[in-house]
Amino acid sequence: MNYFNLPKIDLHCHLDGSVRPQTIIDLAQEQNIPLPSQDINEINSLMIAPETCQNLEEYLMRFDLPLSVMQTEAGIERISFELFEDAAKENVKYFEVRFGPQLHQQQGLSFKQIINSVVKGMQRAEAQYDIKGNYILSILRTFPKDNINAVIDAGADFLGKGVAAFDLAGAELPGFCQEFIPYAKYAKDKGYHITIHAGEQGVGQNVYDAVSQLNAERVGHGIHITGHQGAYDLVKQQNVGLETCPSSNIQTKAVNKLSEHPFKAFYQAKLPTTINTDNRTVSNTTMTDEVRKVMEEFSLSREDYFNIYKISIEQAFASDEVKQHLMQFAE
Repeated sequence: MNYFNLPKIDLHCHLDGSVRPQTIIDLAQEQNIPLPSQDINEINSLMIAPETCQNLEEYLMRFDLPLSVMQTEAGIERISFELFEDAAKENVKYFEVRFGPQLHQQQGLSFKQIINSVVKGMQRAEAQYDIKGNYILSILRTFPKDNINAVIDAGADFLGKGVAAFDLAGAELPGFCQEFIPYAKYAKDKGYHITIHAGEQGVGQNVYDAVSQLNAERVGHGIHITGHQGAYDLVKQQNVGLETCPSSNIQTKAVNKLSEHPFKAFYQAKLPTTINTDNRTVSNTTMTDEVRKVMEEFSLSREDYFNIYKISIEQAFASDEVKQHLMQFAE
């Protein structure tokens, strides 16, 4: 099967984990930011996480370097454009990218400027390539909460025009949902879709809470519902999309190896399971790679692939018009 030629949908990808290494060098020169090296291979090795990290925290350290050059409108717009361009060139037809506006204020940009920059980059790529997209605003769970509503307010102006959803990301502690109930409600009331990173680091209860307390329509990763019957049943009952990211899940030790990943079990049990990249640079992957790994490891057929593609359409935070467009590529 030619995995490259298959139409693809990626619903879980982080902007700052998917930056071209050469772009880091270019932007650092433009912005007079000292880099540990000008050598592309060296920069590459600083950005790509080892195949297995000790934990999620070690994996997340790889984001410091790209974020250093993502503090200007031009830098952010360029990186957004390039990510959509890279995806379009491997036949990703619809792409939801997430990022944390709170991470881009080191040089005083407003949330509105930051969000406008990513949307502009995306729209430039949409005009040039056969790709459609949306942005998801990720709130960092470890950050102070005093400006969360300001992020939601700034993004609300872009709803239906490039921004689609609210997310919580970063290190995952047991029981985190409780303290974010008012913010998720505020976002939902404004018209945001809700997806929450949960059940990545071994806490199935977090998935249950994300759905029951935060109204999550989808869950980032969600793989640890395997050990929590209540969460598993709730996901199935409410058709909550599972955004699985196989390579990343191995790197962060969420699972030990691909053969132990619950993807196939979820798919066979008819849970709405999707295949995604998480971080194209940090995980050194593409959608083509992720699809190939899953298809080959679990001996899935072309028919299975298009079932998964249709699940991704159904779970996408896209307009009906975009969903109809995406159905044209289905078999």
